[in-house]
Amino acid sequence: METTLIAPRETTDPGGHPAIDEILREGVRRQASDILISAGSPVTFHVHGRLEPMDARHRLTPHESKELAFSLLGADQRQRFERDLDGDMSLELFDVARFRANVFQQRGSVSAVLRHVPLEIPHFKAVGLQESLVKRMINIPNGLILVTGPTGSGKSTTLASILEYMNTVDGYAKHIVTIEDPIEFRMKSKHCVIDQREVGTDVHDYTTGLRAALRQMAHVIFVGEMRDRATIEIALTAAETGNVVISTLATQSAAKTINRIIDVFPIQDQEEVRTRLALSLRCVISQVLLRKRDGLGRVAAREVLFVNSPVANQIREGKVHMINNVISSSSSEGMCLLDDSLLRLYREGLVDASTVLPRFNDPEKARQVVAG
Repeated sequence: METTLIAPRETTDPGGHPAIDEILREGVRRQASDILISAGSPVTFHVHGRLEPMDARHRLTPHESKELAFSLLGADQRQRFERDLDGDMSLELFDVARFRANVFQQRGSVSAVLRHVPLEIPHFKAVGLQESLVKRMINIPNGLILVTGPTGSGKSTTLASILEYMNTVDGYAKHIVTIEDPIEFRMKSKHCVIDQREVGTDVHDYTTGLRAALRQMAHVIFVGEMRDRATIEIALTAAETGNVVISTLATQSAAKTINRIIDVFPIQDQEEVRTRLALSLRCVISQVLLRKRDGLGRVAAREVLFVNSPVANQIREGKVHMINNVISSSSSEGMCLLDDSLLRLYREGLVDASTVLPRFNDPEKARQVVAG
């Protein structure tokens, strides 16, 4: 799926609604993470966890929303949209920002959601990652590393900052192959050689790209998302054969991530998958984004699991529900439960009680917040 380049303009379309480039630049100015274009609603920005209309007085008509959405598409993309009724793509507004977009049909009209991707990859400290954690991750010699969380939790940004750190470390010098749908952050080879492949343009699908990466002398393989059984199967194989495989899942804790992978497979295969996962899984980071107390941005709370011998045994024996006990007692190994991360952010004054309380799994941690 090719990248659409949008030339900057300063005019408003004849219909009276802003041109798409004006909308994109206003979204960047407001620091919006996402832009929503939908008939019956104003153009809306998702800013630090809240929805803000661009102009509450102007609700888009079905014709206007279709015009704006179709202005994101090239001729070939429009033909595919007419056939499939939705489509993913990447966009670039000259010298301003990149966007990941999805155009889709709803109630007979055309809508679009655009995710803002900064031109510069943020430093890992800017996204709240500890240096000790990042250094430990990039020194993992092989196996599977997962960053998980709900949609919009900043997984792609976290991973991009880790890959960029790999790329800048003297003496690291690895071949990194990425398979993305679509490519979000464009990376330039520095100490590492980086090849980025986009699904639909450079490779047909994740499965094909993963299989090919095994023949491309890749030291590190980044897979945008482990969407299905076939992708998970090949990712496990790649991790078992000496590669570092990094990917994402839309799960909300380390234990749920492990169960999700196992449950993808038929019951008769799950014992074997548990054994393979116990041998190949190295690290799981599960994160959520929370609105800061001052309203000026968001901050990530993260659960961190490193697979040591007790964790591997629990995966192998089907006792995944006990993994939280290991995480809780292994802070000296760099592990952390999501509840502890939430409590720390609250005690540091970064988030308020109403933000963290719905996120707790442990009632005792919630009571500590209620007690002030």
